[in-house]
Amino acid sequence: MQKIKSLMSRQGLKSPQESVVDMSPVECFRSPSKEELRELREQPTDPLAEQELIDNIEEVYFSSDSFDMVQYELEKLPPDLNLLELEEYRDKLKRQQAAVSKRVADLILEKQPSYVKELERVTSLQTNLQLAAVICTNARRQLRSAKEGFTEASLGLLANQRRRQLLTGLLKSLRTIKTLQRTDVRLSEMLEEEDYPGAIQLCLECQKAASTFKHYNCISELNSKLQDTLEQIEEQLDVALSKTCKHFEVSHYTKVQLAYKLLGKTQTAMDQLHMHFTQAIHNTVFQVVLGYVELCAGNADTKFQKMQYKDLCTHITTDSYIPCLTDLCKALWEVMLSYHLTMQWHDEHYKEEETTPDDSSAEGSDESTVDRSYVKKKLEHGLTRIWQDVQLKVKAYLLGTDMSNFKYDDFIVVLDVISRLMQVGEEFCGSKSEVLQESIKRQSVNYFKNYHRTRLEELRMFLENETWELCPVKSNFSIAQLHEFKFMGQCRSPSVSPSRQPESEELLELSLFEQYLQEGNPFEMQIDNKEDETEDVLASNGYESDELEKSVYQEYDSDSDVPEELKQDYVDEQTGDAPVKSVSRETLRSRKRSDYNLNRANAPILTNTTLNVIRLVGKYMQMMNILKPIAFDVIHCVSQLFDYYLYAVYTFFGRNDMYESSGLGLISSRLRTTLSRIQESLIDVEAGGESAGPHVSPEERKEKVPSPHLSQLVILTASDTLYGLAERVVATESLVFLAEQFEFLQPHLDTMMPSAKKPFLQQFYSQTVSTASELRKPIYWIVAAKAIDYEQMLLLMAGVKWDIKEIMSQHNIYVDVLLKEFEKFNQRMGDVSKIVRIPLPVSNVLWEHCIRLANRTLVEGYANVKKCSNEGRALMQLDFQQFLMKLEKLTDLRPIPDKEFVETYIKAYYLTENDMEQFIKNHREYSMKQLTNLVTVCLGSHINKKARQKLLAAIDDIDRPKR
Repeated sequence: MQKIKSLMSRQGLKSPQESVVDMSPVECFRSPSKEELRELREQPTDPLAEQELIDNIEEVYFSSDSFDMVQYELEKLPPDLNLLELEEYRDKLKRQQAAVSKRVADLILEKQPSYVKELERVTSLQTNLQLAAVICTNARRQLRSAKEGFTEASLGLLANQRRRQLLTGLLKSLRTIKTLQRTDVRLSEMLEEEDYPGAIQLCLECQKAASTFKHYNCISELNSKLQDTLEQIEEQLDVALSKTCKHFEVSHYTKVQLAYKLLGKTQTAMDQLHMHFTQAIHNTVFQVVLGYVELCAGNADTKFQKMQYKDLCTHITTDSYIPCLTDLCKALWEVMLSYHLTMQWHDEHYKEEETTPDDSSAEGSDESTVDRSYVKKKLEHGLTRIWQDVQLKVKAYLLGTDMSNFKYDDFIVVLDVISRLMQVGEEFCGSKSEVLQESIKRQSVNYFKNYHRTRLEELRMFLENETWELCPVKSNFSIAQLHEFKFMGQCRSPSVSPSRQPESEELLELSLFEQYLQEGNPFEMQIDNKEDETEDVLASNGYESDELEKSVYQEYDSDSDVPEELKQDYVDEQTGDAPVKSVSRETLRSRKRSDYNLNRANAPILTNTTLNVIRLVGKYMQMMNILKPIAFDVIHCVSQLFDYYLYAVYTFFGRNDMYESSGLGLISSRLRTTLSRIQESLIDVEAGGESAGPHVSPEERKEKVPSPHLSQLVILTASDTLYGLAERVVATESLVFLAEQFEFLQPHLDTMMPSAKKPFLQQFYSQTVSTASELRKPIYWIVAAKAIDYEQMLLLMAGVKWDIKEIMSQHNIYVDVLLKEFEKFNQRMGDVSKIVRIPLPVSNVLWEHCIRLANRTLVEGYANVKKCSNEGRALMQLDFQQFLMKLEKLTDLRPIPDKEFVETYIKAYYLTENDMEQFIKNHREYSMKQLTNLVTVCLGSHINKKARQKLLAAIDDIDRPKR
């Protein structure tokens, strides 16, 4: 191969590829001539052979345009060349080239018409381009002619006209600038007149005009001045907005809101307004408290002004606490009222906008809707926020002072004020005032524990100094007449005329914001009501003489007969202080005398201590009514008042070791359980010197009270007074009256008691209050047991001979003696009834006890008989019938108690052996001694020893369980 290439190079030959490269592009891609095409067409060809030649061409020849075929064929030559093979291979390549050339020639001939047609289009395009060049040349020539002949002259006139218009506009602008320079004076006048919308409107118009002429140098200074003026207006507007937080005026607020609307800062105004309300609350309470603190301090010390509000509240004195609290609530009410009126203004304003739609653009309407929605949400959210601030300020004030040593009336005033404030909060934003409730609950629990402990000690003192004399009240007395129960609304105050009553009811239906919208303050009503209530108590306490009630207990001629505390209660039901109206001593004496002219059938029996307990209950209920979260604690303490009173009455008049031996069941199991519970939970037995049970911790002892001791002035051992019957009646019946008042209050207490704690109240009423009347039996039994000499009757009966042989027609002397004892007892009861009314239930209990004891004494006397005949048994019946006949004339009690007890025992003397055995089993109410007497005396001579032993064994079997 190298030899061939070197040979070609020496002869100056080029490879076919290089020859092609040297050719010009036209020559390289020259189309075959017609003669060549004709020759190619004239050559005989076989299509299949031609296609086979083309297919045999190697693929590499079609690979790319840069393919060097000569190089490729030379490289294919074998190392040893053979001329014949080379010629044969060359012929093959020629045939392939000829086949390809023929195929190309056929394709060229096939596309010849398209080529000719395209060539014609190119020629036509060249012609059109030449025509366009001619038209452009003519147009330029004509434009040059028009410029020279018309434009330069005419446009000169137009330029002069334009210059004239510009100068006219300049003159107008200069006049406007002159006006703008003078607007600052008018703006100052408008601000002084508080015409904020007009000032802002004028300022905005000036700014708009100034922005139009900002290309003048003189305007830049004016524009800056207007901007400063606008900022000044906004500052004054903010001050004006802050004034509405304390004193809301519709016209003033309308101007302010319109001004902010012109500024496009409605939402900003609302944010600022809430900030001002928060600041107003803080400043208001601080100034109120600071004023009282400085007033009480009595010097001009400025250290208080630098204190935090919470620390300042701790310097409030007890005397100034309530006035300061009232003024504090009044000031906060003004702030909340302003906020309420602000919301009301916006509601009315938006309603007016809805009824009279604005013809402004849709974009402005959408913006107004957004502002309205924002303001509405902000105001609604602000309700809770402002009330929360109010609660926190009042909470700090409440907790800043220890109120445990406040007077009751002062503390009730505090509770009233806070209750009214919570009512304001509920109407203001529907809040339950949890913060205030929690803080007042803390103070109330602290105060109430201390107050209740003191009251229990006072009650013990009252009970130990109580002489158990009747407290004079009118027959129509009701606890609803006492000031402490006025809050229940049971009776209407006489000082309020009927014509004014419906009006006050209508006012109650209105909310506080509606009542005091124009004037007044809900916290001013506290003092007014207080004064009215004092007058109502003095007018409704029953001092007027009652000529219709003729029954007289006793004539009282001196003031010494009435306890000082009772006089005090009559003076002032509310505070116990000096009387509001002066009353002469003679008038007071005449009132007392007329008060004792009571109807014996209706006048309630109560003592001064009872009245104090009732008042305490009323005060407790007042506190409970105002502060429901501590209702259970208060009711528990109310129950302790009743428990202690009941325990004291039992301890003074009813405790006796003879009950068990009487066999009468004087103390029921329920009453016994109640007394045991009271002693365990309320009575400090260690302080009372009684037998102490398990050791009690100091904290538990603090909650207990020592057992009371009866006053030495009360004598219960004198027989002429029936062993203190008057005092016993007053004590026991005052307890019963107290229980009746508790029954009357039960529905009200039930409504105050939390649902989870109602079982406690029900248990208190069913197991304690209802047992009050049961104390009558043990207390009056002592009188019945001592008033009649039953021992003398037994001695007289022992001297009677019962084994007589003939039937007697005359009863024994012991019956007359016993009846004389009863007559004497009845007379003494009459004497006592002149001092204190003895109610029918008391009289019945006394007679029942006496008769029961007499009948049991009779049976005991019969059981002491050693020998008895049938005629003696008839005499027993005669004696008993005589006793019953005379007794029925002395008492109206029917049936006679234990009548069957005696009759059955007497009839048992006639029983046979078998009947006696059944009698012993069925009648266990008789003692072993009484049954043994029946067996030994009645059946002793009729039965043998074995039968007697059998009956006695039956008696012993019955008695064994009792032992």
